[in-house]
Amino acid sequence: MADEKLHKVIARAGFCSRREAERWIKDGRISVNGKLASLGDRVKEEDKIRVDGVAIHDDAIKKNKVRIIMYNKPEGEVCTRKDPENRATVFDSLPKIYHSRWVQIGRLDTNTSGLLLFTNDGELANRLMHPSSEIEREYAVRVFGEVTDEMKKRLRKGVQLDDGPASFHKIVDAGGEGMNHWYHVSLSEGRNREVRRLWESQNGIKVSRLIRLRYGVCNLDRELPRGRWKYLTSAEIKAIMQSVDYKAEIAEDKNSPGKRTIKSRYVSQDTAAKSKRSTKKTNERHVATKHRQAPQNRRGRTR
Repeated sequence: MADEKLHKVIARAGFCSRREAERWIKDGRISVNGKLASLGDRVKEEDKIRVDGVAIHDDAIKKNKVRIIMYNKPEGEVCTRKDPENRATVFDSLPKIYHSRWVQIGRLDTNTSGLLLFTNDGELANRLMHPSSEIEREYAVRVFGEVTDEMKKRLRKGVQLDDGPASFHKIVDAGGEGMNHWYHVSLSEGRNREVRRLWESQNGIKVSRLIRLRYGVCNLDRELPRGRWKYLTSAEIKAIMQSVDYKAEIAEDKNSPGKRTIKSRYVSQDTAAKSKRSTKKTNERHVATKHRQAPQNRRGRTR
């Protein structure tokens, strides 16, 4: 590769965002060829880069062929690599990737489900998340309460939240009965809990379900079960890259579907108790069947 800025190389390799890489350089965590790096440093493919003293593999520094994974996030999972409370994370079920890392494109609340995208290209992830790209997100929202035309008008025009003004591009009625009603909404920001805060800024309105359906040009595959992932095709990846004017080599298509990894710590006590009772009943039936089928001699004793 031609010489590139160090923070861009680290971000593209999937270790962190460009902004985070700059912080790592400032904090003295990154060295190049045995010397502490400085902001603005440029590197070549033959340079030896270390993060916290650990060498970055040469394959990670090279421009990887772009892969993107679609994940249907269930409620209850957190969008972090490691959780101090030992809760399930969105990274638990993803496939292994060698000499690189999966970079999350956007985040979802613990109680929000739906579309999440992951890529091995940090620069692409940065472009898709950067506010200047104005990537539109679409959500299905179930709200509790009476939504009036005046409320919808205010939400489209804009309301003041704690971190600034916000608004929906569109609000489409998606049906429902009684006080629980579904709407499809879209906006071009990804601020923390923004969709929920927008709705709940209106008197008497509470969000009870929230599902992300679309991120930019990518729609959630409705046939993808919750907690499962799949590789996007090269055509789908190309469309996403074109939406942010990004060019890179795309990996060949993979057709293998992703299987959810269930860890023992996520099994509830109720589930474990039911499993234990079921095992006990199975063993009792097995013993009873064994005694019924055991052959007997003339004295009635089991052989």
